[in-house]
Amino acid sequence: MTHAVSVRAVDRCNVSESDKEVFQSWLRENQIQDVEALVPDMAGAARGKVMPADKFGGGGMKMPEAVFAQTISGEYVEMKENIEDRDMWLVPDPDTLRPVPWATDPTASVFLDCFRKDGSPVEISPRHVLRKVLAMYDAKGWKPVVAPEVEFYLINPHADPTLEAEPPEGRLGRTDMSRQPYSIDTMNDFDPFINDVYAFCEMQGIRIDTLSQEMGPAQFEINFLHGDAVTLADHVFLFKRTVREAAIAHEMHATFLAKPMSGQAGSALHVHQSVINKADGNNIFSTETGEASPLFLSFIAGLQKYIPESMLIFAPYVNSYRRFFDSWSSPVNLAWAIDNRTVGLRVPDSPPEARRIENRLPGVDVNPYLALAATLACGYRGMIEELVPSDPITGSAYEIPFSLPRHIYSAIEEMENSTMLRETLGESFVNIYTSLKKAEYREFQAIITPWERDILMFNV
Repeated sequence: MTHAVSVRAVDRCNVSESDKEVFQSWLRENQIQDVEALVPDMAGAARGKVMPADKFGGGGMKMPEAVFAQTISGEYVEMKENIEDRDMWLVPDPDTLRPVPWATDPTASVFLDCFRKDGSPVEISPRHVLRKVLAMYDAKGWKPVVAPEVEFYLINPHADPTLEAEPPEGRLGRTDMSRQPYSIDTMNDFDPFINDVYAFCEMQGIRIDTLSQEMGPAQFEINFLHGDAVTLADHVFLFKRTVREAAIAHEMHATFLAKPMSGQAGSALHVHQSVINKADGNNIFSTETGEASPLFLSFIAGLQKYIPESMLIFAPYVNSYRRFFDSWSSPVNLAWAIDNRTVGLRVPDSPPEARRIENRLPGVDVNPYLALAATLACGYRGMIEELVPSDPITGSAYEIPFSLPRHIYSAIEEMENSTMLRETLGESFVNIYTSLKKAEYREFQAIITPWERDILMFNV
């Protein structure tokens, strides 16, 4: 099976007859029986429809816009911009057609772009939010290049959510709670699972690079090869589905919760980012003589200034903030430095053409489209405003005071009051996203935790 069909990008709410034939030809060639038509929602989860391949013509699909107003638990919040709950017109992106390797019957998946009846894009769609930021770069003759790093845990499956998560048994039949960063033997414990992940990714055209054991037990990190931001967001979205399915096939579960285990390291989604000049292909972060450019420093300054306003995207749930309070390799400030993993903004030691900035603050529980949109928006505004960063630090940044929102409601307020995010990501997006997070926080507040019952119940 081939993994993608390459035709011109869809930029309207209708699909031509020639495009429909391209879809059908690819589906017949690969003997596909079913098609999963996917819309990433605000949480980065898959919404959409499944249909027989011979019925998939690329047009006529609709879905209510309210899928973007669903909380993580499936509840809805009010959409003032679409009180009528209108339908969206769904148009498949032909460059994203690929097989679903784990499906029982031959199945393909394709991403859908969301439009209104008049042909205008649905502005709160996460894929569109990212494209909106990229259009700002394009207007300047720039193109961002990104490379995510995704961490996750394998855990023992159980049906009781009140029990602490624990790692699964390895091939030797034992559960190892020890911390073995970069251990080859630990990775070998899960060889069959890892082999399936690589095979599934190759079949889907997901360009992953190296895999390593991380700080926690059965915690792993996958590095993605650098490339276009929308493509990489698609790949991270698909990678999460892939890892979950591969884990299930090996009688395990995979979790992308930011802090799944007490006393263990959290899981991050680090983003390496640089910007090239479209005219000559050169990295604008370096001067002709190989030095750090003013644009590079202003990009860092933009991250420093605007990440607090964007933190709700980088840490979208109550659990997300647990990752910062145990340290465990999680930065808690906006310091920057060269080749220093204790800072929030790390500059890897690299040649001038590869000069880049690693944003180490996002958790792995983010929506990848929104996380890339937010970090690139922060850097863009820094360059446009010609901001100046703080001096780079030396030594450990873990001792520097906390300089981020400490809990989710503080992050909600920061985002609600952000003029920058309303201008770059969109007024309607900020309104619906903050409404969702308020609703999720209210739902969390209604739950009495085991700690309250255990510690407070008879001691207060």
